[in-house]
Amino acid sequence: MKALFLIFHGFEEFNGISKKIRYQIKALKECGLEVYTCYYEVLPNGHRTWMIDDTILKDLGTGKIAKIKKRVSYQFISQFVAEQKIEFVYMRSYHNANPFTIKLVKEIRALDAKVVMEIPTYPYDQEYIDWNMKCELFVDKLFRRKLASNLNAIVTYSDHNYIFGQRTIRISNGIDFSSIKPKLNRNDTSQSLNLIGVAEIHYWHGFDRIINGLHEYYTSQPLPYYKVFFHVVGTPSGVREIREVVQLIKEKKLEEYVFLHGNQHGNNLDDLFELADLGIGSLARHRSGITRIKTLKNREYAARGIPFIYSEIDADFEQMPYILKITPDESPINIKSLIDFYHQVDLNPQQIRDSIKDLSWSCQLKKVINSL
Repeated sequence: MKALFLIFHGFEEFNGISKKIRYQIKALKECGLEVYTCYYEVLPNGHRTWMIDDTILKDLGTGKIAKIKKRVSYQFISQFVAEQKIEFVYMRSYHNANPFTIKLVKEIRALDAKVVMEIPTYPYDQEYIDWNMKCELFVDKLFRRKLASNLNAIVTYSDHNYIFGQRTIRISNGIDFSSIKPKLNRNDTSQSLNLIGVAEIHYWHGFDRIINGLHEYYTSQPLPYYKVFFHVVGTPSGVREIREVVQLIKEKKLEEYVFLHGNQHGNNLDDLFELADLGIGSLARHRSGITRIKTLKNREYAARGIPFIYSEIDADFEQMPYILKITPDESPINIKSLIDFYHQVDLNPQQIRDSIKDLSWSCQLKKVINSL
C-alpha cells in the first residue's frame, strides 16, 4: 500500500519532533507500506517549497505572496495523491484547520484514499498563551470540527474515544529502539545522584519545581554530604522559560548544582545518559490543563534504562516499579524523596528497557493501519 506522511512544517536535524516523525516514517515502512514524505521547507535561496522526500513538489516562490500561498494552496498535494495512487494519508495536525485544509482532505477522500490526522497533544488550547497565538487558535477552533468530520479517524495519545466529534485511534508514543543506546550500567550513587531533564524547555515541564526543590534541599542543612545535580539538556522555548529556569538558577545560586548543556545529540547525549541516574519527565502538565498523556520523553527514559519521575497520568507506566509519581501542583520537589526512591529501585537498565518492547513505533502504528 502506498502512503503519504504529510506535515505542514519542515525538519530540523536535532529537533525532537523531527526525530519522532522520521521514526514514524521508518516504522510505517517496516509495516510494509511504501511511504512518501510531504513537508514544507524554506530553501537557502529563500524559496518557499513543498517537498516530496528530497524532491521539490511545488516552488511557491519568495516574498509575501509565497507566504500566503503556503497557507492556502494545497491542490498539488491532492494531485500527487492521485498521480501516485496513494491509498493512505497520515497527516500531522499543525492546529491549522481552515477552509483550505478542509478542501485538501475532501479532495484526497474523493480519490478513495483514507486520511487520518495525528493530534500530538490533546487538549491543546491551553498551550496558546499570547495574543498572536490565540488569534491563530481562533481560526482553528472555528473549523476543526468540520475538518475532523472529513477524516477517517484521529490518532491520539490521550484516552479520548472521540475528538472534535470524530472517532479516535488510541496509541502510545513509540520508540525506535535502534536509535536509542541503552545505559550500560548503574552508577555508584553512594555520594551523589545525577538528575537529567531532556527537552525543548516549556513551562509545562515544570523544571522550576526541581530547581526550587534543590534550593530547599541545599539550604535546609549547612553542607549536605549527599550531593544532587540536575543536568538540563535543551534550550528554553521562550521568555517565560528563561525566567523560570535560567534566571531562577542564578537567583537561587545553584550554578554549582544545575547545569545547562543546551541541545545535545549523538555521543554527547549518550555520555550524559551514562552520567545520569534519574530522568525528569513533565512535572507541570496541569499548567496546560492536561491530566492524561503518553509523552515521548517517558518512553525515551525507559528505553535508556533509567528510572524517572512525572506528574501526569501515563497509562503505560503507572504500575511500573521504576517510576515515581509527583503531585501535579506548584510545590517544590522533595529532593530527599527522589534520593530514597532511586535507592529502592532494584532493576538494571536492560530490565527497564525490556519492559517496554511493545512500545516500538512499528507496534503502535500497526494499530493505526489495522483500524483503517
